[in-house]
Amino acid sequence: MNPNDLVRFLKKPSSEFTKDDIIRFCYENGIEMVNFRYAAEDGKLKTLNFIISSKEHLDAILSDGERVDGSNIFSFIEAGSSDLYVIPRYRTAFVNPFTEVPTLEILCSYYDYEGKPLESAPGYVLRKANEEFTRQTGGVFKTLGELEYYVISEREDLYPGLDQKGYHTAAPFAKFEDLRTEALRLIAKAGGKIKYGHSEVGCFSTEDQYFEQHEIEFLPMPVEEAAEQLIIAKWILRMLGYQYGVEISFAPKITVGKAGSGMHFHMLVEKDGQNLMVEGGKLSPLARKMIAGILDAADALTAFGDTIPTSYLRLVPHQEAPTNVCWGDRNRSVVVRVPLGWTGAHHMTQDANPYDRGLTTERPSKQTIEFRVPDGSADPYLMIAGLIVTSLRGINMPDALELAKKLYVDVNIFKPEYRERLDQLEQLPASCWESADALAAKRAIFEENGIFPAGMIDSRVASLKAYEDKGLSEKLYGDKEAIGELVDRFMHVA
Repeated sequence: MNPNDLVRFLKKPSSEFTKDDIIRFCYENGIEMVNFRYAAEDGKLKTLNFIISSKEHLDAILSDGERVDGSNIFSFIEAGSSDLYVIPRYRTAFVNPFTEVPTLEILCSYYDYEGKPLESAPGYVLRKANEEFTRQTGGVFKTLGELEYYVISEREDLYPGLDQKGYHTAAPFAKFEDLRTEALRLIAKAGGKIKYGHSEVGCFSTEDQYFEQHEIEFLPMPVEEAAEQLIIAKWILRMLGYQYGVEISFAPKITVGKAGSGMHFHMLVEKDGQNLMVEGGKLSPLARKMIAGILDAADALTAFGDTIPTSYLRLVPHQEAPTNVCWGDRNRSVVVRVPLGWTGAHHMTQDANPYDRGLTTERPSKQTIEFRVPDGSADPYLMIAGLIVTSLRGINMPDALELAKKLYVDVNIFKPEYRERLDQLEQLPASCWESADALAAKRAIFEENGIFPAGMIDSRVASLKAYEDKGLSEKLYGDKEAIGELVDRFMHVA
């Protein structure tokens, strides 16, 4: 049964919601308020509240949307011509789980003064990228995000967690399993499609605080929905943290020497219901071409996925975070990882359950490829759009398979005996400044077909350069006080 209240009441999938459906749900379920929600440049949800004064008023806001000041939402919009429209997307509607007054939430899209989609709006950039991918390939690009976060609370020594040993720990050694499971339930009610949740490696204490890392992974979804559910999930987790009296942080680094939090993205392409990432029981040429395209622009992709100075405290060797441009199978130190995909493993369940003769042995492939560079500072819309654009470029590159072969690694590149192999690989940027330089150098990849507007690239380069963090990691090395101040500054920016 679908946990979304509107889906259950209307008895139809959210993709088929109409204005009349929303109005009927509101009136038959005592909804008193409607909130328009829209993601700003900082990735956080903005809110516009409406009290429903009449059926005509509800009809009007659902039909026409409302005006907002775009200059306070996006830095690339000037105050002199800043009015934008926000128009609700009915399929995104869900009931707010936190308000006493029955309230409906609806995500919105941005439109300009002519009533056209705002070219530089991250959501529209993703939409353009997605449409171009399908136009050229006939395939459907799907993705999922892994959302990692820390819960920060007062220190508690009863059933203590083990330092950097929190992976899949259960209560009572994991203190905030209940917060995570409540988040899973509420995200699902808001329309999110969740694969699972668990505690992560990061676990440590200071003299008076306790830090516990968790992860929520989603199911492969159409790309716009995949981005939306990440944004809503972050909002729900922060709201729950506020209720529990703890801090939730998606920051890429809490302190040096402890596990950072990433936001990895898995990808696959489907056509006629078939997963095209596998061919003949192996990773397909299409998948390897996509990997080549992503790796060829991996340095520039950090401009959308690693957008604050502390991002580059996470991208260091020996922390299960990538630093060198390469890919591999089941290797967690590469930029693109090919995780286990149940390929050739159809008989495991039958072996574990020998008395169940009704088990099927053939199931659709679950194989994905995973981009491990981004963190919680990523703009999900732009990050996924960037992955689509670079994947498409890889598909069209004449030497993509040769490049993929060249950048494949099947060893631990950080072991001394493989130093020569390590030296052959390019490195990811080590600062926002270097990330901006990489984007500026490869901007044509993203501007092709009008996907990323030139003004957006200019704005992104300028905002990254404004941190003036070139060489910052080296300057901060060993200075715990300065690192602490930096971490505190960006604790809730992501």
